[in-house]
Amino acid sequence: MNISQHTDEDLRRSLGIGRRRFLSTCTAVAAGAVAAPVLGAAPVQAAPRAATGGNGRSLVPADKRGIILYTVRDAIGRDPLSTSLPSGFRGVFEQLARFGYRQVEFAGYGQHPNAPGGASLESVQGAKLLRRWLDDTGLRAQGNHGFIPGSWPLTSGDLDTFKKHLEIANILGMAHMGTGADPTSSRYKADWDVAADKWNALGEIARRAGLKLYTHNHDAAYDFLLDGGPLDAEGRPTRGSGIRKLEYFLSRTDPKLVWLEMDVFWAHVAQYKFRAYTAHDGSTRTNIFDPAGLVTRHEKRYPLFHAKDGVVNTTNGMGYDMVPFGTGVIDYTTFFSRVGHRNYHNPMVEQDNAPSAADPAQSLEHAAIGYRNLAALRR
Repeated sequence: MNISQHTDEDLRRSLGIGRRRFLSTCTAVAAGAVAAPVLGAAPVQAAPRAATGGNGRSLVPADKRGIILYTVRDAIGRDPLSTSLPSGFRGVFEQLARFGYRQVEFAGYGQHPNAPGGASLESVQGAKLLRRWLDDTGLRAQGNHGFIPGSWPLTSGDLDTFKKHLEIANILGMAHMGTGADPTSSRYKADWDVAADKWNALGEIARRAGLKLYTHNHDAAYDFLLDGGPLDAEGRPTRGSGIRKLEYFLSRTDPKLVWLEMDVFWAHVAQYKFRAYTAHDGSTRTNIFDPAGLVTRHEKRYPLFHAKDGVVNTTNGMGYDMVPFGTGVIDYTTFFSRVGHRNYHNPMVEQDNAPSAADPAQSLEHAAIGYRNLAALRR
């Protein structure tokens, strides 16, 4: 049974929480979706609520509905001897499968020492244990925000560690392996050239291991590159040609070796923040970022997405506050309709702020809400 077949009472029982607190959580996150229109390339609309049925074909097929485990990191890390709530990798896998998820993206391999398997499963033996639990629950590992060497040229130690993570990824059955960081935090073209060379080399190593290497974005990756104009005191360019950093990275990396995972929330933050640049001639020019448009121009370069939602907040410098998936204003119906390839892309529900010290069940509650809203998206 998937989550769209569960009643709220079923979910409450499965998590061991009170009906009043569950309903108050759903009410609160739904109320957060009432906000002003987002500034951007196109108007956004509230995403569907946790409804079932409806007309049209599902935008995200059942076997493509995933979640990054960072969303429920508190549940993975809690002591199973101190709670009746799901804990550790095995317990969390079981709960996510009950919700209906079929894919997970790892964010490391650590858990509470009292959980089955011990504190660290970052080893061949640990990966075999994780794979058994994944198979037992009908889940597939789709990726990992794991180790990317800091050195370039690569040190022998970094290369060995990278190869170990590729081996772990293969044991887990991943098609992709990646990182949660941008290739570089620099705004300068020369640094992105170096990053592209490094990622092409790493991508070739991953390809030989049978894996696709991907990088994940935050908002800064879609800021404008500095590639011309007057130089500063350190001899660096101060103006740009309107090319965004990650777009330049796409042009400099081999599409057979390097892939990307778009975090749709941070891409919309970039749409809000980075709207104009100073051209080489000193003029100010407007260029509104279109996240879905970038994906459609590089269709197969984006096999994974982070499906993360937000409500408008124009006072925090980002334009959005993060909320459970499907309770915000980012228009995922339009986004997934535009990018197409519904049987190729792998959306992973994510909410950075889902864990709560005051409410230990919150991250799993929000994971359930996210699944229901992801499943409810219809063309």
